[in-house]
Amino acid sequence: MRRPSELVGTAAVRPLRRSRITLMTAVVATVGLAACGTESAGTDAGLNASGAEDRPRTAFSKTLDEVAETCPAEGPPQAPPTGPANSVPSGSEETPPSDTVEPIAPTSGPEVELNARDWCAGHLHEERVTQALWDLKNPSPADVRTILNDLGYIDERIHGLRKSGTATRFSLDLRDRGGQLCMAGSAAGTRTVVDMCVAPATGPFKPGQRKQ
Repeated sequence: MRRPSELVGTAAVRPLRRSRITLMTAVVATVGLAACGTESAGTDAGLNASGAEDRPRTAFSKTLDEVAETCPAEGPPQAPPTGPANSVPSGSEETPPSDTVEPIAPTSGPEVELNARDWCAGHLHEERVTQALWDLKNPSPADVRTILNDLGYIDERIHGLRKSGTATRFSLDLRDRGGQLCMAGSAAGTRTVVDMCVAPATGPFKPGQRKQ
């Protein structure tokens, strides 16, 4: 038979053990909740980052659709609708060239590889980009990038942007829905020239590999 003092010691130990177990359980639960909160925050941040990355691409696709809105959806190359794609910039010292003569659908050369939508839209892209760059005096690559961004062309579709003498050269990858459309431009004020070109249907865009 245990002495009273031993009973008191045993009784004191049991509540202490239960208290330790309860404390450990609470700590584990708190750590678990904190981990869940961190994981949830990380997931939300990932979703937000993904959404932020997709927004420029969505806006770019919308720009391509708006430019090609009046173009045929399929078939062989056809002439684009008459009239400028954009109004002439205000304050222009000289009037940018416009498609006053209706383009003739190609019968040979790389442009025959373009579908009706791309060939039609290509002339409209040529005009809107030329008009936007027309009044730039000795444009720098940064100036040209800003103008192209303002027109809706995102950085990942702008290639080969570099200074060459008094001009700034660039290329635009406008491939969309399986198309092969691209632009090759030289921004030099009133000597600005922008021409459509034909890019490979698949693979990364490389300005040196385009077909003109």
